[in-house]
Amino acid sequence: MALPTDYTNGKYLKKFAALGPYLREKQCLNGCYLFDSLVVCVNVNVAPEKREFWGWWLKLVATEKGFEFTYHLGLYNGHGSWQAKELKDSSTMEAVEKNLVSFHQALTKQLSDLELTLFPSPLMSELKLELSA
Repeated sequence: MALPTDYTNGKYLKKFAALGPYLREKQCLNGCYLFDSLVVCVNVNVAPEKREFWGWWLKLVATEKGFEFTYHLGLYNGHGSWQAKELKDSSTMEAVEKNLVSFHQALTKQLSDLELTLFPSPLMSELKLELSA
């Protein structure tokens, strides 16, 4: 289903913010929304603003068909940037994947309630996780 033309960027931001602390509202532009989650702290013994986290980030882009997503797993570094990195520790990987799947289910439900579709970007040809659309 195509995106409703009467739905503004502000309405989408409000709906997406209701999903919890995932939306990076200041980094969202019309039709493009960024979500992320800092799941596992790497270094709790440093100042909070310098801590690093394992987690995920997801980009959602409005298209004529609905919303297209891409996601990545990696490290949120002490400079406030995401880096795609392999998560080698199995318990960290499990926590990050569980968090991403939970978010994805909530996002899918919310878009379904709005009668909108969610689908992976062609760039996600090799999905790391099976996220139902």
